Order: sequence, then C-alpha cells, then structure tokens
Amino acid sequence: MIKRQKASIKKFIIHKVGNKFNDTKNAFSDSTVTFDEPTYNLILPYLLKPFASVSESYRFHHHSDIGLNEINTYSDQLFKNEGEFVEVSKHIVTHLYEQSNSAQIKTGDVLICHFENIQYEDYFTDAIGIYKIENKAEFFQTYLESGNYDILVQKGIQAKKVDKGCLVLNSSDTEGKIVLSVDNNTYDTQYWTKHFLNIKYPDDSHQHTKNCIELCRAFSKEVLHPNFGGQEQSNFLSKTVDFFKENEIIHIESFKEEVFGEEDQIQLFENYKKAYESENKILIRNQFDVSERVLKKQKQKIKTEIRLDTNIQIKLDIDSPSASTEYLERGYDSDKKMHYYKVFFNAES
Repeated sequence: MIKRQKASIKKFIIHKVGNKFNDTKNAFSDSTVTFDEPTYNLILPYLLKPFASVSESYRFHHHSDIGLNEINTYSDQLFKNEGEFVEVSKHIVTHLYEQSNSAQIKTGDVLICHFENIQYEDYFTDAIGIYKIENKAEFFQTYLESGNYDILVQKGIQAKKVDKGCLVLNSSDTEGKIVLSVDNNTYDTQYWTKHFLNIKYPDDSHQHTKNCIELCRAFSKEVLHPNFGGQEQSNFLSKTVDFFKENEIIHIESFKEEVFGEEDQIQLFENYKKAYESENKILIRNQFDVSERVLKKQKQKIKTEIRLDTNIQIKLDIDSPSASTEYLERGYDSDKKMHYYKVFFNAES
C-alpha cells in the first residue's frame, strides 16, 4: 500500500499508556527523541514495513460530526502545528487510555511519529504514525565487568513487527483522510479500530471487491458444501475467482448466470446474500469495479481442498475452474455403501 524508500522521520516521541480499569497510570515524555544513526536506521523500517503489504484503507467515522472524531482532530493539529507535537501526542495517549475499559486491555509503550515523504499510490505525503507496543521479549545481554564478561536477562521491543499501529496520511478523498491500520494482537477487535481510532471502510472498489468475495466464500462453506459436497464448493470458488480475473467490472446478474449451473443454486445464493447483508450490515453492490490488489489477497485465503473422512485430501487448482468438472467424478458405491471420487489424468509428476 505504501512505499518507504524516501520516507524520513520528522518528529518522534515515546509515552507509556496505563489501564483505567486496573488503575495504572500514564507516563509522559516532555521532549522528542533524538536518534543516533544505528537506531534510526533500524526503527524507520520497523515502523513502516507493516503498512507496505496492507491492501485496504479506512476513513475516520463519527455518528454525528466527523470533526468530533478525536484522532482525526489530533492528526490535523499535528500536521498544521509542529510546535504542539509534544502536547498533542499526550492527548492521543490520554484518549487511548480512556478506551481501556476491561482488564484484558494491555498497558504499553506508545510511539507517535511524524513522517515525511511516504509514497501512497503515485504521490508523496506526510503521515502521522501511532503505535502501541504491548509485548516485550526477553533477551540476553553480555557485559564486561572487572575484566570478565557476564550475562543478564533484559526485556525489550522486538524489531520484527508492531503490535498495533496506524498511519494517518495527510491526504484525503471525498470520504476524508486516508487511514491504514494493523493489529497483530487482536484480543479485542473493537478496542483499536472502533473505540480508539473510530474508523470504517470506505465506499470504494477495494471494499466492494472484498465484500463480494467474502460473501462467496461464506456461501460456499455454509450452503454449497453441506448440500452439494466439496467438489461443487471448490468448483464454485474457482469459477468465482476466474470471473473476477476476467472482468474489470462485476455485474452480479452476469456473475450468477456464469458461475451457477442450476436455477435452484441461484435462488439459494440470492436468499443467502440477503441474510448475509443484514447480519453483517453491509450492501453488496449490483455493479462495481474490481480491485486487483484485493482480489490477489482474497485469492490467497480461498482453499479449494476436498477433505475426506478416510484421511485423503484432494487439492484443486483455483486457477483451473474447468478441471474439477472435466477430470473429477463423484459417485456412490452401493456395495461399500460409501461415496467416492474418480480422478482422470494422463501422467503423474
């Protein structure tokens, strides 16, 4: 989603956030960090690398007035008033503290950073990064004392992945500022994205593509597999991916006509789609542009395997939707009183 080759850190500060539920307090810094070269060269990719593979963005949300969204307001202040960086960063930590309404919300270090020259799509922009480090790892530290080396155990931040983080870009579209978010400790899925950031998915091709493919995955698992078997489920998923790959614009009516062989399956899909939209509070568009980036990511989540209770698995190629129909045959053996699959092939490899 972003490129960091030309990115740099303009300002950086560290605070500690407590837990309101457990009555542990915040601890604030009064000045920004000055890096030495080795630390800077390690921390810059540590902070930005998680967002290089993020395929979806968010927008700030508020039920009555977007101007009342705290992080939206604080990021505005940080972009416009450099002299207020320290004080505004403290307000961000206080807002995070106010969301700790249960014992499972962890305390930790909060890193707040002002980046310059982050590339998003085809342009460069500033960004505000907010990170919460919840877990620290133990490591051995050797040291020299009185002519002898000794060893002790210390705790520190692993320079591999952040626990929770967001990037607020100094760039907007018709729905507001562009926000990227990662959460590798999803013990409370509402805490970071809904309560602290209060963000939602935008109404764009990325979200439409994701919504529709996730609908199809759920339909294949909950309806096709139990009623028609693994072969029909895998065949449907392969046809779905193929349809998205072959069409820049998705028309749901055309999609149904092409991927379903029977009219009763179309009716099952329509009924499931209505229930899925209601349960998940989303709307599957009847027409939308395909996001190739999201399609690629969603394709990796699709499993086209038939798992049998005889400890045999049949793996089908997601990119060959016709293979299941042409070279795999399902039947029933009345003597053994068991179902079977017959596989046709020319040679083994």
